[in-house]
Amino acid sequence: MTRLSPQRRRVLAPALLGLILLGLWSLAASTMSPVLLPKPLAVIDRAWQDAVDGVLWPYLAVTFVEALGGCLLGATVAIPLSIAIHRLTWFADAVQPFLGATQAIPAIALAPLLVLWVGYGLLPIVLLCALIVFFPILVSAVVGLRMVDQEVVDAARLDGAGSLELLRHVEMPLALPSLLGGLKNGFALSVTGAVVGEMVMGGSGLGTVLTVQRDAVDTTGMFASIGWLCLLAAGAYLLISWWERRSAIIESLR
Repeated sequence: MTRLSPQRRRVLAPALLGLILLGLWSLAASTMSPVLLPKPLAVIDRAWQDAVDGVLWPYLAVTFVEALGGCLLGATVAIPLSIAIHRLTWFADAVQPFLGATQAIPAIALAPLLVLWVGYGLLPIVLLCALIVFFPILVSAVVGLRMVDQEVVDAARLDGAGSLELLRHVEMPLALPSLLGGLKNGFALSVTGAVVGEMVMGGSGLGTVLTVQRDAVDTTGMFASIGWLCLLAAGAYLLISWWERRSAIIESLR
């Protein structure tokens, strides 16, 4: 039996699972009212019409900007902090209990406070997304840095590598897979944060569209909008996965 190449497997495996899920969805929808669960073909047709008409593109673009901005902002804070936690033991001991405690605060509870502090619009939603993605990215980066082979680090120091050179050429490249894993998880959470933020604080993205569709009991439209959100998150996930594989290939050729 011929083994599939990794490239074909990465295409066929999710396609097969998707067909199975669509079959189960269609079977369940045939026994329920369309108001509760529309059929897959109806949702696909609605999503296609929205794409052709261009109705959702402006809203999708706003949600993408909010999610991307929040993810980048969260990573900009989390990565330097992870380096400090990795390098400075006293600093790690001081901040880690507080970082863990912050995760007990529901992100949606912060939305009204963000409105009071910075008002309505794009900024509070970006900040909410950043708060949601900050901790997963931080944990992934710290784990990646701590899992770097100490023998490799010691060898680089013997060769005269300074602190910054060690971080740039040894620790960060070796911790990159873990960091990219955190970014993949972070962007998906950031999309969720953008939608939740729009529903709570208002906005002009897909969260607002979902609110309008909910009030109109437009279940098919809600499923179509959720499908676009899934495609947005999946696209970012695949892009970061491609970057991860490319970085691994480049690193192996060095």
